[in-house]
Amino acid sequence: MLERIKKDTELRMQKTIEVLKADLGKIRTGRASTGLIEHVQVEYYGARVPLSQVATIAVGDARNLTITPWEKGVVPAVEKAILECGLGLNPVTAGQTIRVPLPPLTEERRKELGRLARHEGESAKVSVRNVRRDSNNHLKELLKKKEISEDDEKHAQDIVQKITDHFIAEVDRLVAAKEHEILAI
Repeated sequence: MLERIKKDTELRMQKTIEVLKADLGKIRTGRASTGLIEHVQVEYYGARVPLSQVATIAVGDARNLTITPWEKGVVPAVEKAILECGLGLNPVTAGQTIRVPLPPLTEERRKELGRLARHEGESAKVSVRNVRRDSNNHLKELLKKKEISEDDEKHAQDIVQKITDHFIAEVDRLVAAKEHEILAI
């Protein structure tokens, strides 16, 4: 019973870390990354779908992304979606290929992106703490039902806290690495 709670806690916290990695990947750094625009929603036959489902996205060089839609008729919709996504990008179309040059980041924009990375980290920490709270509540229910002893509950709560500390440290490490990447010129 206690082992299952421990495994469930670790699994849910690991999922939080994976979501954080995906969210940090969407934050722009000084060089081109496909993760920057993969999530952009494109109007495709009346439905909104992620850009990665209607086109191939590649890194042309350090400052350019190349998008090749699978259908020629989607090119205007992709252009419109990139313009409206709020990233300040201006796509350039050449036939069926769309180039997206990434302007250099200003110092002010880098600091803003650093704050955004910290915010994503804080959200991940809250999520990890919520998992800890759920696990501890489950342990208290087991104690109330007399399925475990008080010593077992205390020991299990200590284990849950150690797992929480490990994942909080991982969140801090990921956010610090992303901030360093953003601030590097």
